Amino acid sequence: MLQLSRQRTVLYLAFLVIVWGVNWPLSKSALQFAPPLLFAGLRTMIGGLILVAIALPTYKRIQFRQNWPIYLVSSVLNIILYYGLQTIGLKYLPAGLFSSIVFLQPVLLGIFSWLWLGERMYGLKIFGLLLGFLGVAVISVSGGSGEFSLAGVLLAIGSAVCWALGTVFMKKNAARTDTVWVVALQITIGGIALLLSGTASESWSAITWNSSFIANLLFISIFVIALGWLVYFKLVGSGEASMVGSFTFLIPLIAILFSVMFMGEKISFKLVVGLVLIVASIVFVNKKPKSLRGKSGSPAAPLGRTASR
Repeated sequence: MLQLSRQRTVLYLAFLVIVWGVNWPLSKSALQFAPPLLFAGLRTMIGGLILVAIALPTYKRIQFRQNWPIYLVSSVLNIILYYGLQTIGLKYLPAGLFSSIVFLQPVLLGIFSWLWLGERMYGLKIFGLLLGFLGVAVISVSGGSGEFSLAGVLLAIGSAVCWALGTVFMKKNAARTDTVWVVALQITIGGIALLLSGTASESWSAITWNSSFIANLLFISIFVIALGWLVYFKLVGSGEASMVGSFTFLIPLIAILFSVMFMGEKISFKLVVGLVLIVASIVFVNKKPKSLRGKSGSPAAPLGRTASR
């Protein structure tokens, strides 16, 4: 996959962080009108079908016979388990605590990218990833309030592991598949699986089809699911996965800022502290030691550099 220009990288990152950030309060609002599994299935299946419709003119690139294992594995990791474990886990832990554990993902992604993608690992990057996780934890955990549940913690860790493994798997197989098709099919397959699970365990009559729910559902399906996942994997495919992952630490911050502006929540001291830690994290993860600067032959070019071709 070609490197993205610096300008496009910045735009993609800004879009991703904003839409994935507002997704949390929007989803919380939508869940007032629909059971969790049915809502998760609807938003992912609609998002997947939108991407399938966009990609139809290039249907020959699917190469389903050769690539079906990639479509299946990526769907299981990035959609079915990632969203499924989240949906179940939120029943056991407060949302803030649960999300802070899920955002262990960038740390895991940095480790997995080092182990399986050959990305360089050095002290500054490790320190930066840990700072980012600490920043998310400071923002998300409400002073230790809420019930602790080992099952909830394990489900949150499982969600983070699946997201990290799914990202590495996609990056490793990027050259074998078309980005749009692999994202479209994994989301569609995952959406169908979640929808079937919801149909078996929940009631369709429990959905309130009012204007608020429909608007949230369409926004999340189009921008968060379809375009969000497509942009995420374009960024991962064009740069170091761990560097892209470091920017996802901003997502809980955007979620809380959105809640402050539009849902009446207050800015707290821990929000400011978390912001400082997250910004420092991104700086450290994207700053290479002098000994590595300018070296050629690294497996992944630094994020944001324009391709030479």
